[in-house]
Amino acid sequence: MQLADKHEGTTTKAFAGLRVLDFSTTIAGPHCARMLADMGAEVIKIETEGGETMRTRPPLRKGCSTVFGQLNAGKKSVVLDLKSEDGKEAVRRLVATADILVENFRPGVMRRLRLDYDALRPLNPKLIYCSISGYGQTGPSAELPAYAPVIHAASGYDMAHLAYQPGRNRPDYCGIYHADVVTGTYGFGAIASALYQRTVTGRGQHVDVSMLESMLTLTVIELQSSQFAVKPPPRPMFGPTETANGYVMITVASEKTFQGLMGVIGRPDWISDARFSTYAARRENWADLMDGVEAWSRQLSTDECLVALGVAGVPASAYRTVSEALRDPQLAHRQALSAVEDEGGSFQILNLPFRMSDADTTPGKTMAVLGEHTRELREEIGLAGGASIPSGKAAAQG
Repeated sequence: MQLADKHEGTTTKAFAGLRVLDFSTTIAGPHCARMLADMGAEVIKIETEGGETMRTRPPLRKGCSTVFGQLNAGKKSVVLDLKSEDGKEAVRRLVATADILVENFRPGVMRRLRLDYDALRPLNPKLIYCSISGYGQTGPSAELPAYAPVIHAASGYDMAHLAYQPGRNRPDYCGIYHADVVTGTYGFGAIASALYQRTVTGRGQHVDVSMLESMLTLTVIELQSSQFAVKPPPRPMFGPTETANGYVMITVASEKTFQGLMGVIGRPDWISDARFSTYAARRENWADLMDGVEAWSRQLSTDECLVALGVAGVPASAYRTVSEALRDPQLAHRQALSAVEDEGGSFQILNLPFRMSDADTTPGKTMAVLGEHTRELREEIGLAGGASIPSGKAAAQG
């Protein structure tokens, strides 16, 4: 059965009817709020007159950022001056209609604006208020500035990763912001949990998500080994295995895959070899084992290696670029990408990585122009007029 057939006629959105106020910027908060939008919530992105900073990040087409679109597709855009009384009043009125609020300012900012959870809870006791920050809302580090690369370093992740790079003593540069995506995803899960609890208690709550703690969840083994003085035994370090024209990643994590790999490389005698016959022995002699594997793989092309490994049931992959990965027929089968339109044209964004048998999880098809929904929502909350509306598409409303 094709995925499209399985979901034919599915129109349900799991979070349909929920309203979200999204005060977040850059990646972690917007990623969290876009997940809510994909699940059907009405997400209202609150922006300044200059627009959120990611609107200017490349790639740009006619001034429109596809990175911003990846993080904010399907949301509405409202421009408010949060430092003005008019802007604060608009927020208070919107909060009275909302189910969820997401913000990722440095702790203390929303309090100084008098828009923190304690200030807004009386207006809507059912409000679920999610704060995403570098270190959490309280504590000695709470008000330190933080971006993903800083959190990677502060969490120990970079040094833990370095320990698996033989011969190196300088941590890697950071180009991919794991902390932002992981933290935004934890925020989404916490909000979903709070929504369920609200069905029981009738009350909302404050959700406090820490990037530092989120990043630490990636160091499962290292977190445990760091607590004990006993030096942990060496463990397999999976990395590139050279072929005649490139590299493959081979993972041997069970006796079955080890035995299959030994058959592929023509060394069935190593199954009973004392150096490799048990997992503990392989840990101690991992470099020798992989030297033997490379003696085989270097004689074959990457494609030939993958075919042989696949027949034996050994998990393996070529090292692909993101462009190559996006052309994988598996992603086409799962309809993993959706087209989105903005004023610069059409572009592809990644759907949520899960599918639901009775709910539509696909993203919105358009990217809002800055301030596009300002007038519409001001009229809804009884604040029509008296505030400037950005030029362009938004000015044409009403």
